[in-house]
Amino acid sequence: MKHLLNDVEAFNPTIWPKVELHVHLDTSLSYFYVKQIYPDMDLAEFNRTFVATEQCFDLGDFLSKITPQIDILQTKTAITLAVDDLFHQFKADNVIYAELRFAPLLHTKNGLTAKEVVEIVINAMNASAQKQEIQARLILCTLRHFNKAQSMQTAKLVVDYQHKGVVALDLAADEAHFSLANHIAAFDYVKKAGSNLIAHAGEAKGAESVSETLDKLQVTRIGHGVRSIEDMTVIEKLKNNNILLEVCPSCNIICNVYNTIEQHSVDKLKKKGVKLNINTDARTVANTTLNKEYQLLHDVFGWNKEDFQQCNIDAIEASFISKELKISLISKIRNGK
Repeated sequence: MKHLLNDVEAFNPTIWPKVELHVHLDTSLSYFYVKQIYPDMDLAEFNRTFVATEQCFDLGDFLSKITPQIDILQTKTAITLAVDDLFHQFKADNVIYAELRFAPLLHTKNGLTAKEVVEIVINAMNASAQKQEIQARLILCTLRHFNKAQSMQTAKLVVDYQHKGVVALDLAADEAHFSLANHIAAFDYVKKAGSNLIAHAGEAKGAESVSETLDKLQVTRIGHGVRSIEDMTVIEKLKNNNILLEVCPSCNIICNVYNTIEQHSVDKLKKKGVKLNINTDARTVANTTLNKEYQLLHDVFGWNKEDFQQCNIDAIEASFISKELKISLISKIRNGK
């Protein structure tokens, strides 16, 4: 019993400074937020509508839980409140730096233009970041099922706002059913303009998806990438190119990438020397927080403070901020405050 008590006392992730690089605004609406929009909604209805209470059949099934959240985020007020809500969640997790992401083209159903949507999120992000004393940047997502014109439109938004808070273009959604073909030109456009590139890969498809994405899109980070473990040549490619994986353990279980956390590749990837950090991805759908993710990896794989600290330092090194800010944030991580 004494050993267990000491372990509980020693492992307290709630107080550690954290970094979140992979979290989607439109999958992270809290019950508190939704109650403001739908005052009559009780927790049971919220869970049925927005939370994957059991493992999804596949990534496509998982994505169906996101649609009701996107439907809410179609007005300036709804989007602004959602950003503020997410920053309250960051504060509860003791996040000191975050890169939030979303696909602006999905938020134009009620008449907002994509540019207006981006500006709303930037303004809300800056206000919430200042209020919560959290450093933050914005990533814009194009989606696998978008056509070439939609992808290029998103890429142009990245370039237009790259000195106003937007730091990267991301490719998200269903990699198993849609190729990279419609997105290569958009990624080339952003790269030539001097901005940054990320893509989801190695989640719904295997290690070959990670390799193809690295080769064709020239990204510097991979969202998920957990199935890289299936091919040691891909592991070596990640290490040789200093690619960081944005790992989201609970979401991978909910998406049926792995049946259980014990089967998850995150511990094996770390032991192979792949750089990675821990994220929530879809806080609402997976019903998770960063504190929960840290506790989960501690309980299952025995990760300790030093493991998470290194993940957060690697995350800052791979982040899209100035060298001076990186030094400042790494100092906070090392000092624990």
